[in-house]
Amino acid sequence: MSNHTQIQEAAEAIKKIITEKPSIGLILGSGLGDLADQIKNSRKIAYDKIPHFPISTVEGHAGQLVIGELEGKTVVAMQGRFHFYEGYTQREVVFPVYVMKQLGIETLLVTNAAGGMNANFQAGDLMIITDHLNMTGSNPLIGPHTAELGPRFPDMSSAYTPDLIKLAEQIASSHGFSIQKGVYAGISGPTYMTPAELIMLRNLGGDAVGMSTVPEVIAASFVGLQVLGISCITDMAIGEELEPLTHEQVMETANRTKPKFIQLVKGLLSEVKG
Repeated sequence: MSNHTQIQEAAEAIKKIITEKPSIGLILGSGLGDLADQIKNSRKIAYDKIPHFPISTVEGHAGQLVIGELEGKTVVAMQGRFHFYEGYTQREVVFPVYVMKQLGIETLLVTNAAGGMNANFQAGDLMIITDHLNMTGSNPLIGPHTAELGPRFPDMSSAYTPDLIKLAEQIASSHGFSIQKGVYAGISGPTYMTPAELIMLRNLGGDAVGMSTVPEVIAASFVGLQVLGISCITDMAIGEELEPLTHEQVMETANRTKPKFIQLVKGLLSEVKG
């Protein structure tokens, strides 16, 4: 069975449950899934009820699609995402992006928790992703090419949509909080980085580091979606000053930053076309 057939089957199963066509997709990262609870008139569909969908295994990831209304827009939110480090291939990780495209979305908002490598950042900052470094050692488009989805060699020169980056800056400014901008270095995980690895990534131009987002953005760019990425800087990952880190610490900072993050995303949704 072709990947395209599986995408269509998953989308058709969802369309039987929902009435409206979503225009915006949201992928909610560690500790940020609460935003999905604010979606009005929502239908929740557990991942294990959707044909061919992977299952989320990480603490802090609920594992369901939430479809409904937020700030006057029909959205489909992934409350819990999939990761390369869980043992999925990157093709499996990005399967939901293709399904959301099939459902009708034109814009994808991707969020994550990340370590800050830029000395000007601090834990609790939000960072708009302007570009990324794919340091995962893989790519979701490796393998048979599905021509119905996009070109064999997709252009990635503006994978993160410049207009959405500008809009996010304006909204942060109008709400009176500063926001960082920078390059997200995507790694495979599940280990946090060694000091030498962090220094290397910083020298390569990375401002933040995390274990998600890059495959999803590659897939979104491949199928022609507008993309905005936002990182919640949950800890400082400066190689020369590195201290031990746990997932619990990451979640705690993500939870503390949540109000600011939700304000930004809601502001964006109210302004984005769709």
